[in-house]
Amino acid sequence: MNVIFRGAAVLAGLFLGVSAPPVAAFPGGDAAGALTVGGLNRTYQVHTPPGPDDPAGLVVNLHGAGMTGVAQSEATNYDAIADQHRFVVAYPDGVDMSWADGRGASVPDRQGVDDVGFIVALVDRLRQEHDIEPGRVFATGTSAGGFMASRLGCQRADVFAAIAPVAASFTSTLPCAPSQAVSVLEVNGTADPVVPFGGGPMVGRGGPSTILGPAAMAQRWREVNGCPPPVEEVIGPVRRLSAAGCAGGTEVVFVQIDGGGHVWPGGFLSPFDASHATGQFFATHGR
Repeated sequence: MNVIFRGAAVLAGLFLGVSAPPVAAFPGGDAAGALTVGGLNRTYQVHTPPGPDDPAGLVVNLHGAGMTGVAQSEATNYDAIADQHRFVVAYPDGVDMSWADGRGASVPDRQGVDDVGFIVALVDRLRQEHDIEPGRVFATGTSAGGFMASRLGCQRADVFAAIAPVAASFTSTLPCAPSQAVSVLEVNGTADPVVPFGGGPMVGRGGPSTILGPAAMAQRWREVNGCPPPVEEVIGPVRRLSAAGCAGGTEVVFVQIDGGGHVWPGGFLSPFDASHATGQFFATHGR
């Protein structure tokens, strides 16, 4: 699934590494790391906020198909958001630059790659290394990475307190039955040429699949979280439906950008900044 990002080039990346502790520290708290899960050597980048205090949380930020973790870091400018909220942020690399997000369309999906297990193992490592509270772990991502974030919320709500899929939804073939309530911020454009706003068939980088429409997925989250009816706020082309007071104090927010495309929204001319919004959402939706 090709993804258009503001000011970001699609980088060719390495998705196989050597099983070892995090290595190759870079200035500004950046490091590269690798671990082995399911017999596969997996790689990632991680950014740690400066300062002597312990981090306030961990965000896993998942790239779109055809990209890498480094590309996602540059596309979303999420290191700055992490520093603002004192988050550690991890940018994993998907096999074949994609994810086993449950749609069955990608190479890792067809090969049975355990991306849920990989990401949870990465979370376990980084939580231990940075002494992060278990209720302060979050996931976001764009396009295929957003579909993967949705899968993490559906299947590992015990690990992720909140998720924020962007330009994504969820497959219609897998159930979404989280073990506990999870807060959700979902961001979609109505003119997305890849992820159809009305749901149904879609064709991404890996091939065809069938998905729930983003609005229908947001309603599914409200149902599984036992939310009250949402409150609507409209500012220009941005329509925000917020359902607070859901089970466990969670919240489900659906942001619909009229005319928005297949992008991570942001930048000077954008009516909505997904990096700022997801960072603020995570900062206020831990357990």
